[in-house]
Amino acid sequence: QVRLVESGGGSVQAGDSLTLSCAASGRTFSMAWFRQAPGKEREFVAGIKGSGGSTAYADSVKGRFTISRENAKNTVYLQMNSLNFEDTAVYYCAAGPPLVTIGRQIYDYIHWGQGTQVTVSS
Repeated sequence: QVRLVESGGGSVQAGDSLTLSCAASGRTFSMAWFRQAPGKEREFVAGIKGSGGSTAYADSVKGRFTISRENAKNTVYLQMNSLNFEDTAVYYCAAGPPLVTIGRQIYDYIHWGQGTQVTVSS
């Protein structure tokens, strides 16, 4: 059974960086980060395949965020640089079955963490 626990969120100023971590219990395959801002639906941020060799990013974060995984520790990371106000959201870690392409939809994933708050002040 898979359990995901996010950590690393906090309050920062625009331009700062943060790195989120997702510690997993049980076997995981495809993993991703989603976020949900106040008044908005949950949206895809970044995804990574089980091997860590293939990644995908939302256009809004490409070039600023980096997703990676360390399978020996069963942990996935999201390095966030050049943060701005629009990045403010609750960030969720997700895990799902292996897919041919990296899933960008909520229904592509089965297991979810509780979320960690990221607040960026302008």
